[in-house]
Amino acid sequence: MYIEKTVLDKILLNALEEDLGNGDITTLSVIPKENNAHGRYIAKENGVLCGVGIAERVYQLIDSTGEVKFTTYYNDGDYVEKGTVIAEVEGPAVTLLSGERVGLNLMQRLSGIATRTAEAVKAVQGTNARVTDTRKTTPGIRVLEKYAVRVGGGSNHRFNLADGVLIKDNHIAAAGSITKAVEMARKNAHHMLKIEVEIETFEQLNEALNAGADIIMLDNMNEEDMEKAVKIINGRAISEASGNMGERDLTKVAKTGVDLISIGALTHSVHSMDISLKFNLNK
Repeated sequence: MYIEKTVLDKILLNALEEDLGNGDITTLSVIPKENNAHGRYIAKENGVLCGVGIAERVYQLIDSTGEVKFTTYYNDGDYVEKGTVIAEVEGPAVTLLSGERVGLNLMQRLSGIATRTAEAVKAVQGTNARVTDTRKTTPGIRVLEKYAVRVGGGSNHRFNLADGVLIKDNHIAAAGSITKAVEMARKNAHHMLKIEVEIETFEQLNEALNAGADIIMLDNMNEEDMEKAVKIINGRAISEASGNMGERDLTKVAKTGVDLISIGALTHSVHSMDISLKFNLNK
């Protein structure tokens, strides 16, 4: 898993604090501390797994006894079918039940993102286009959701506002023009950053190219106009298709010749994969 342990642990500890509050009162009220339990993570639908190690890490963080055993049968990136036993966990029932929801929620959501991304990547196979995400992520867990996109075979756009210059319509309006915005970006941003400009018209496209933009975002263009725009760009900049791409025919978009297809729906409106955790209590 390519997520820094300290970053992951901070997210998980915050999530556990949110979910547990002053304690799992139901479990503490009805389950004797000496009871052990065994549980199985079961896929309730087909999909690409993501977050298996995260679910395991949840138990490592709350297991004060060192008795929890987590056995993994499938890993992040594996495609599983409905009914597949993904992993098993056993140990003190109180611990397993208290950590159940946080680990399961994250595994379900991240697997949903990985599955949706894999579908998008499959749709553009045979073309030069790459599928990428956006910053339309769940606040606080962006690093996890972008990891899930990579697990699904996609690429990451900038992680945050400091990663690159992306001049959009409001920046252009505030700066006065695309040319002025790009000039100011060249002057004030350090030389390692690429400059991307969002355009909606061919007039804006030509202005962005003349200003020296490194990447051109073609916003809400139809396929015919995208193909025309790619020909005008002619390798002078990277082309990116954007704007409700989650609702578009990605194969047709990719065949226009664009280099990137950015899809906010990969993370902002994804269907969480249905995964259950079934326990057997053993006294």
